[in-house]
Amino acid sequence: MKEMELPKKKKSIFAKFFNKNTPLHLMILPGLLILLIFNYLPMFGVVMAFQNYRPARGILGSDWVGLANFRDIMNFPDTGQIVFNTTYIAAVKIVLNLIVPVIFALLINEVRKKWFLKGVQTIIYLPNFISWVILGGVFIDLLSPSSGLINEIVKAFGHKPIFFLGDNEWFRRTIFATDVWKNFGYNTIIYFAALTGIDGSLYEAAQIDGANKWKQIKHITLPGIMPIVVVMTILSLGNILNAGFDQIFNLYNPSVYKTGDILDTFVYRLGFQQAQYSFSTAIGLFKSVISLALTSLSYWFAYKFSDFRIF
Repeated sequence: MKEMELPKKKKSIFAKFFNKNTPLHLMILPGLLILLIFNYLPMFGVVMAFQNYRPARGILGSDWVGLANFRDIMNFPDTGQIVFNTTYIAAVKIVLNLIVPVIFALLINEVRKKWFLKGVQTIIYLPNFISWVILGGVFIDLLSPSSGLINEIVKAFGHKPIFFLGDNEWFRRTIFATDVWKNFGYNTIIYFAALTGIDGSLYEAAQIDGANKWKQIKHITLPGIMPIVVVMTILSLGNILNAGFDQIFNLYNPSVYKTGDILDTFVYRLGFQQAQYSFSTAIGLFKSVISLALTSLSYWFAYKFSDFRIF
C-alpha cells in the first residue's frame, strides 16, 4: 500500500508577502535606520520645552516647569515681529515661486528649437543644486557695497551704492530675488511637464477658429495646467512657517534682525549661541505644532479641491 501523503502546510499570507518583498525591505532598511536615528530618537528632547533644562543635570534631572516657557514666548517682546517676519517672507516666497515659474514655463513652451530649449532648461535648473552655504558667499561678494559687482554697476549709472544685505529696506527684497533665482528653475520644470500633457489638437482647433496666441494661452494653456498649479499652491501652505533657514542664516546679520529674523534663526541663536535650551525648544515645538496643523489642512484642501492624495 502506498503511504499516505501528508498535506502540505500552506504558507501564511504574511510569509508570502515577506518572502516576496524581502529584497525591498532590505533596500529601504538603511534609510529607515537613518530616519529613526536622526528624526525620531531626537524627539525625546522635546521634553526640554517643559523643563528648566540644565546640561549638568541632563533631561531626566532638570526641574519641570510645565508651560512656563510657552508663557515666556507670549510675553517675549520680539515674538510678534519674528512671527510676522517668518509669515511674510514665507508667503511672498510662495507667491513668487508660483507666478515666476508659470510665466517662464509659458515662455519656454513657445520655443521650437530643441537644442535652445534644453540649454535654457539646464541653465535655469543648475542653481537648484547649489547649497546656500556656497551661494551665501557668492552673493555677499556680488552685493558688497564697497567692491561688489552689482554696486559697481549702480555707481556707474551715477547712483549711490546700496547695502543690500545690511539695510532693512533692501534685505527682504534681496531675499526674495535670490530665492526666486535659485528655485524657479525646478518649479518651471514641473509646470513645463504639465504643459506637455495638454492635447495638441486643442491648439489646432483654436487656430482654425481664429484664436490668436494670447487666446490660446488664456483658454487652453492656463486651464490645462491649473490643476497642478492649485495642488502646488495648496501643498506649499504647509511651509508658511518655513521661510528658509539656510538662505537667511547665510545672508543676514545683526543690523537686519528687525526685518530678516525668522523663527528658525531665532531658535538657532537662542539655543546654540545663548544656551537657552528650554526656551528655544519651546519655540521650535510651537512652530512644529502649527506647521503640522497647516500641513494637514493643506493636504485636506488638496484632496477637497483637486482630488490629490499622498496616501
